[in-house]
Amino acid sequence: MSAPRIALLGFSIECNRWAPVATLHDFTNRCLLRGEEIVTDARAASSRALGEMPGFVTAMDATGPWQPRPVMLAMSEPWGPVARDVFEGFMAEWRAGLEPLRGQVEGVYAVLHGAGLAEHLHDPEGALQALVREILGDVPFVCSYDLHGNISAENVALNDAFVGYRTNPHLDMRERGVESAQLMRRLLAGERFVRAHRRLPIIAPTVSMLTAQGPYAEVINLGQQRAGMDPRIANVSVMGGFAYGDTPFNGMTVVVTATERDAAEALAQELAEAAWARRHRFIARLTPIEEATQRALTSDVPLAFADVADNPGGGGRGNTMEILRAFHAAGVRGAVFGVINDARLAAEAHQLGKGARFTAVFNQGGLDEFSREFSAPAEVVELSDGQVTGRRGIYGGTVMQLGKTARLRLVSDPPRPAGPEAVNRPHDAGGIEVVVISERTQCADPAFLEHLGIDIAAQRAVVVKSRGHFRGGFDEFFQHDQIVEVDGPGLTSPILTRFDWKHVPRPSLPIDTEATWP
Repeated sequence: MSAPRIALLGFSIECNRWAPVATLHDFTNRCLLRGEEIVTDARAASSRALGEMPGFVTAMDATGPWQPRPVMLAMSEPWGPVARDVFEGFMAEWRAGLEPLRGQVEGVYAVLHGAGLAEHLHDPEGALQALVREILGDVPFVCSYDLHGNISAENVALNDAFVGYRTNPHLDMRERGVESAQLMRRLLAGERFVRAHRRLPIIAPTVSMLTAQGPYAEVINLGQQRAGMDPRIANVSVMGGFAYGDTPFNGMTVVVTATERDAAEALAQELAEAAWARRHRFIARLTPIEEATQRALTSDVPLAFADVADNPGGGGRGNTMEILRAFHAAGVRGAVFGVINDARLAAEAHQLGKGARFTAVFNQGGLDEFSREFSAPAEVVELSDGQVTGRRGIYGGTVMQLGKTARLRLVSDPPRPAGPEAVNRPHDAGGIEVVVISERTQCADPAFLEHLGIDIAAQRAVVVKSRGHFRGGFDEFFQHDQIVEVDGPGLTSPILTRFDWKHVPRPSLPIDTEATWP
């Protein structure tokens, strides 16, 4: 086959059952590509899509002739379930794009997430996979997944090769796209794979699923070690899951793709047993806000404080004020907060202009039980349009849209009207600065702060609205022992007993104190 034709498509969003519904704007603002836009973006120096599609396309380019047949790629920052009309519109677009390819392609690659939801579906990824099979039939079908995917039986059965991320924070997305291309080439050459999977009653808190160390890392490393020893194993994916999806198939899941059934089943069982043996280590250990505040006041070394319960990367609003409120009341100095989602406040700062002093009111009027109002005198230090290209980590090389963005410095004296002399007026240097954005995004890349002139290395404390991906972006400034995971309020609290679960299998650890696995 000199130039195989490969259909390209994707649907990627991590959905929190308790977060607001995801709208079409959430996709268009982040990454909604149609037709040839997908390939052009994948081959660009800086892409809108995350790394899987660029990795796949460039690897296929490098390994021989092929003909891409791009359909539609829809990606969004994490939020709530996708609005029903939006997802049904996507399905109609995918159907319309796939129908002309019936009998006209030799393979399909799909970028999926695994923790998607729609208002009417627990498993929208499975619905998309079923649509591909309905229209294109039994052609080689490779799917890549985020390791936070909640994996249904259909997700495993409806493809030929299953590829999950191996790193958390996610630093290997491009590599998994490359691996997907390699598996596609093997399938096109005539190899055939089988898949085996095991799901465990472990709904791990997100903070317990780092891959640099800890129980999750140990199971992933064991899987890669075993795969390297057995040529029958094509891929090993240990899927940690996403608790806040609250689906009937939540639970840590091992998926093995292999050339022989016995090898796949044996390794899936071994890794599931290894994860089960570590089950009581999948717990959250967080620092109370009061203790975090004292550490910010007294630490001899710079610290990064992760506001893990209000992580936009897991569906959080990115606007809870409790850590800022505590730091400000205690007089913490040399601190920067990034990034607070408040479009109204960012617009006000832009209207007032650089150098203006005013009373900054965050979450004006209060938005919900977590997003309470907070106000303080502030100075507008810097402004931007929020178009930033990521520098490191999950967003490295990716074009991001933060919307109108403002760097504010909280000041201790009363607000005064802005004037020509405002720029040169003395300010409360060394206090607290806050970066306010208009398009909700987790603070996972130092460029979000640096493009406003903030010197991260000069800060004594950096507070980020992120659960773990900031570790891949800010690791040049903060080592593991300089990171404090704070127990604040929010839609992504790792203390899972705080949620009213409706769909997850019960009993499951650590929501329940005991669970069994046959």
